[in-house]
Amino acid sequence: MAEKRMFAKTIIDSDLFLDMPVTAQLLYFHLCMRADDDGFINNPKRIMRDVRCSDDDMKVLVAKDFVIPFESGVIVIKHWRLHNYIQKDRYKPSLCDEKNLLTTNKNKVYERLYTDCIQIDNKMDTECVQIGDTDKIRLDKNRLDKNRLDSSVSADTPTTPPKKPKKKFVPPSYEEVKAYIDEKRLNVDAKKFFDYYEAGDWHDGNGKAVKSWKQKCLTWDKHDTGGHSYKEQPKAESNNSGIDWSVYDG
Repeated sequence: MAEKRMFAKTIIDSDLFLDMPVTAQLLYFHLCMRADDDGFINNPKRIMRDVRCSDDDMKVLVAKDFVIPFESGVIVIKHWRLHNYIQKDRYKPSLCDEKNLLTTNKNKVYERLYTDCIQIDNKMDTECVQIGDTDKIRLDKNRLDKNRLDSSVSADTPTTPPKKPKKKFVPPSYEEVKAYIDEKRLNVDAKKFFDYYEAGDWHDGNGKAVKSWKQKCLTWDKHDTGGHSYKEQPKAESNNSGIDWSVYDG
């Protein structure tokens, strides 16, 4: 492996490169200095530790497309062939199998050979499926098909409609109570009904909050007392009047 490395000014003088944090630029130079003759690095994490750069610096290089990561942890300098030309008598081919997943475009820039690419959680690594040679597929086809099937099933499976929020009880006015009783022609004294529940803060004789005052009106109509009035404390009065008040609040 050659001891000297070169850098193309068209890359390191570009705004895209210079806009990166200084630590990301530093990491890029160190990676280039330690790459093999094809631009591959099989120990990027160790280099990051040695030069005290963080994972965020590597993520910046990946996001800005200055390095290409692989599922194995190996990375390659994307513009390697623009930076360096190594004479054949000094050239030592890379031992990284990931080289088979790349091609070089007309500008001598590395590009992936793949049809699909799956990001693994929040990791930098990416798994890819290569075009052509089935012996070099990096991702099991059954796993890829399963991921597609799961995505399709998730998209087609109807989701359970969200439950409607319970409607908050709003106490009626006396006018609303009287209008409803008149509309339904109920045998209920509107004033007695309203005063009874208003005095109890719209709780029934059992202490339970009223959910539907209209339903209470219907219950009163079914259990007409023949002119007897409701009391604020129906249970205490039940023995004196002979009326079972629990039927009105049941």
